[in-house]
Amino acid sequence: MIPLAMLREHGRLLGFGFFMCLSSNFGQTFFISLFSGDVRETFGLSHGGFGTVYSAATVLSAAILIWAGRIIDRMPLAPFAALVLGGIAAASVLFGTATSEIMLIPAIFMLRLFGQGLATHTAMTAMGRYFDTHRGRAVSIASLGHPAGEALFPIVAVMALAAFGWRDIWWASALLVMAALPVMLVLLKGHRARHDAFVAGRAEIRDADLTLGQALRTAGLWLRLPALLAPSFIGTGLIFHQVHMAEVKGWSMTLVSGSFSAYAAMSVVAAILAGPVVDRFGARRIMTLFLTPLTLSALSVALFDAPWAAPLYLGLLGTSAGVTVVMLGALWPELYGLSHLGAIRAFGQAAMVFSTGLAPAAMGLLIDAGTGFETIAVGCAVYCVAASLLVLAALRSEARDERPYPRSSRR
Repeated sequence: MIPLAMLREHGRLLGFGFFMCLSSNFGQTFFISLFSGDVRETFGLSHGGFGTVYSAATVLSAAILIWAGRIIDRMPLAPFAALVLGGIAAASVLFGTATSEIMLIPAIFMLRLFGQGLATHTAMTAMGRYFDTHRGRAVSIASLGHPAGEALFPIVAVMALAAFGWRDIWWASALLVMAALPVMLVLLKGHRARHDAFVAGRAEIRDADLTLGQALRTAGLWLRLPALLAPSFIGTGLIFHQVHMAEVKGWSMTLVSGSFSAYAAMSVVAAILAGPVVDRFGARRIMTLFLTPLTLSALSVALFDAPWAAPLYLGLLGTSAGVTVVMLGALWPELYGLSHLGAIRAFGQAAMVFSTGLAPAAMGLLIDAGTGFETIAVGCAVYCVAASLLVLAALRSEARDERPYPRSSRR
């Protein structure tokens, strides 16, 4: 399903995308939340208290991401990626040396900005910009770095926590990221020629691409936004409070951490299958159905308590993640062009990061107020259905026009 010629010709760039997605896992909620019990105990925080700290830092990172993500449109790819990796390493050191809950805020802010935000943004912008015919496949290959980390990181972290302190693990993470920096540089060897060819090929059609301001004036963007935020908000909320969910369901953390293998496996399968489908049918059409696995995942949390429900809900959540990352990687270029892809994608990424910031606090406060996890999950499923209807409304609105953007913006 992935052309061998594509791998031979663009293997290094695809490897770079995979590497950056893998590196982003240090700032992803599933990894940070594995230390939530130790962090709450160290600093005397409740579920809602830690969720609020996490949310404040994440929301701040989303605000900065809108600005920082634009830089990739002007800075060469290799230096930009090096800055991102350096930021992840510095954030890991800061998290490992935090002595108060106040110090957690800048540490988590940097992890979320450079890890979840900019590392993924760098990979997906590169795949969207330098691939055209096989853009969906390129995004699917690069995105495999996410499930690779989701399968490996939890198991390693749980084993390491049994032998070392949680701070030691974060210091080791910083060393690992910096040691991998030369790998990134090797993967981008010869990229300058590729970029020069891209710029030359876009010279005649650059004016046809939308700026961020023009994209923000389209109705389709705002109708799609609730659906775009659903996977990040719901997935983050469920995973961030996985320790509490395990307690409520009677699951061991060994079961939960092991079930992330189902998440990772289904992410891989979904991403690989979604790539060719997106290339054939287009991201706009695929988006009408992409929340189906997430809806089923939320319903499985609401309906089942048996041990097999843990891999079921995480497997469905992984399916959602795999489809989402491929669909989003192709959506922005498909709708708005490539010239301002970094800025437009940064807005979408920032909105999703913002939603991940709200989720831990919102669900944490509901938990502290005595709301059952099953009730929260049902609410998530209802939201997915409503958001999908808005996506259909966007398609119908655009079907009445020649293009998804205002004609006045093209004058």
